[in-house]
Amino acid sequence: MLKKLHDKSRILFTVVWIIAYCLLMSVGDILSDLVGVQKSITLPIAVALSVVLLCFVKKHNLMCNYGLCKPTASPRSMLFYFPLLLMLGVNFCGGLGFDGTVADALLAVITMVFVGFLEEVIFRGFLFHALAEDNKVVAIVVSSLTFGLGHVINLFNGSGAEIGATLLQIVYATSAGFMFVMIHHTSKSLLVCLLAHGVFNSIGVFALEPSIEMQLLTASLLVVITSGYAIYLAVKAKRQNQFSN
Repeated sequence: MLKKLHDKSRILFTVVWIIAYCLLMSVGDILSDLVGVQKSITLPIAVALSVVLLCFVKKHNLMCNYGLCKPTASPRSMLFYFPLLLMLGVNFCGGLGFDGTVADALLAVITMVFVGFLEEVIFRGFLFHALAEDNKVVAIVVSSLTFGLGHVINLFNGSGAEIGATLLQIVYATSAGFMFVMIHHTSKSLLVCLLAHGVFNSIGVFALEPSIEMQLLTASLLVVITSGYAIYLAVKAKRQNQFSN
């Protein structure tokens, strides 16, 4: 069924995955809160979605098509991915801590790793490539914006996110989405994106609740770092004529 949908319309295939991911993960968070153990239901859902996704792309020899292979670009040409280290360091700005148990922390961290995997393959793999056949620039813009705007769901999934914090998250997530899609487009791989995304999310589990001033500072730093790196890669790709279809 998935293969038929994929072959018929890769855009529709991607939309189905986005809806399924957002809906099921939100339901998982809500049910986890009802159970009283955060991510206790979300994690099995994330694992199940990841297994289905990975089995699908592997069975149909689509691993490299969607970036699940080694990068073709040298680390040096990617500035040794140093901006990603700066991005990860921003999470430490407001300090780290965790009020829950070790089990709570493990559930949250493991869930975030799977979230990073799913979001990279869905937004930078499926969505980008579904649109890139017609126009790579449009694919980059849509992939970035869709990823960023998708974080508005945090207002409705029971996470307790405030409007201001969510708006800031949408802004820097869009910028991060731009960076990740440019890394993928330039290196032909999602592996570095998967790792960085998973680690960033995992560190966020231990981030202390920041003040509004700290939220503005960290969001600004993230936008500068991620958009700056993305623009560098975009200019490099344009010089190498990588935007031609």
